[in-house]
Amino acid sequence: MRSHLLNDTTAEQYRRSVTEGVERVAAKLAATDRPFTGVTVDALAPRIDGIDLDQPLHDTTAVLDELEEVYLRDAIYFHHPRYLAHLNCPVVIPAVLGEAVLSAVNSSLDTWDQSAGGTLIERKLIDWTTARIGLGENADGVFTSGGTQSNLQALLLAREEAKTQDLAKLRIFASEVSHFSVKKSAKLLGLGQDAVVSIPVDHDKRMQTVALARELERCARDGLVPMAVVATAGTTDFGSIDPLPEIAELVAQYGTWMHVDAAYGCGLLASLKHRDRIAGIERADSVTVDYHKSFFQPVSSSAVLVRDAATLRHATYHAEYLNPRRMVQERIPNQVDKSLQTTRRFDALKLWMTLRTMGADGIGQLFDEVCALAREGWKLLAADPRFDVVVEPSLSTLVFRYIPANVTDPAEIDRANLYARKALFASGDAIVAGTKVGGRHYLKFTLLNPETQASDIAAVLDLIAGHAEQYLGESLDRAS
Repeated sequence: MRSHLLNDTTAEQYRRSVTEGVERVAAKLAATDRPFTGVTVDALAPRIDGIDLDQPLHDTTAVLDELEEVYLRDAIYFHHPRYLAHLNCPVVIPAVLGEAVLSAVNSSLDTWDQSAGGTLIERKLIDWTTARIGLGENADGVFTSGGTQSNLQALLLAREEAKTQDLAKLRIFASEVSHFSVKKSAKLLGLGQDAVVSIPVDHDKRMQTVALARELERCARDGLVPMAVVATAGTTDFGSIDPLPEIAELVAQYGTWMHVDAAYGCGLLASLKHRDRIAGIERADSVTVDYHKSFFQPVSSSAVLVRDAATLRHATYHAEYLNPRRMVQERIPNQVDKSLQTTRRFDALKLWMTLRTMGADGIGQLFDEVCALAREGWKLLAADPRFDVVVEPSLSTLVFRYIPANVTDPAEIDRANLYARKALFASGDAIVAGTKVGGRHYLKFTLLNPETQASDIAAVLDLIAGHAEQYLGESLDRAS
């Protein structure tokens, strides 16, 4: 069994095995003509359930053959131009190369004596990102598993900086369309059910600062503690960007922590055309970025950044076997000192490889392309009487629904849109997401693939309309 260990004696076997795997994936990518096969849970589950994990195949080729059957054939391929659903981006090749390197070397980024150069590369990328944001010379941060963890850590720091022992008095303010992880974080941090105050949004799905000011004033009047205001730069459902400068003014007035969840909108940090859309982000106390959303990185690649490096001490614990306190005096850079995780992958390498190959402008150009595509898609929807589109896109998301000409019952229209989404997914021809607006079912395009064209959007809209019309026709037949 030692022949399977990666070391100096098995380097050639490693080369052959990985090459064979890469060739399989490359062939699959080249031959993929739709984002999904349409396989059902009932069809796929028995194949996987029937595999006896206690009976290995003892051969890489056989394992890859089996993997083709249970995974590669039916995987959902985000690189396909008609994958239009969630915040999943196609990935750039330099980042995939970085993934291969970091997996093989297997550095752990918790301590210097496990990562050395990896630690310094991650720190360099944190400095690069905080400079792009404009957080100042005292800024710092750390890579995380994703936006949810980044938001949790930011709110942990905000809780500690609020300097009160009475957790019941703490309040977090976020828009009604902010990410669910804000409420989840509040629960994990031991705050009450009513700790998160939901602020209404305007027509463009941006936080209403008048309402925020009113709630902050109410908080102070009631003797409560405004722990944090969470502004969103790219909401999950709409891609909307809260008015960051106005929020920053209110936060300064009340001495509250300002966190900007830019998990989606962080691509604007590299944008060549639209950087001004996140003006005011530089005034934040903490920022969440997800490189695996709008920097075209493989999952996972995320970070939490802070204006004041000293606030990261709230996540610091010292263990004698790992990062004893003396290492701080010895100036040994242990990343675990500022992370919620201990063992942690060298995910920063993917972004490093990308920047060193493509440059920030290369990333920004790709993100600008999908923002331009969303604008084209909005024009198509706005001009098509079959659809109702909610808001003009701030980033690359479109929320809309099919509106039949001869049906007025909102519940029936809801069912037609739900059916269309499910039928489209089952066909495998395209994948779209869904959400609710005003209690009604809507569909959603999240456009993160520069290879997607306006013609793809038009074709998918025709497919959606066709499935919805089929449902309504069958519904009328049943009714008669």
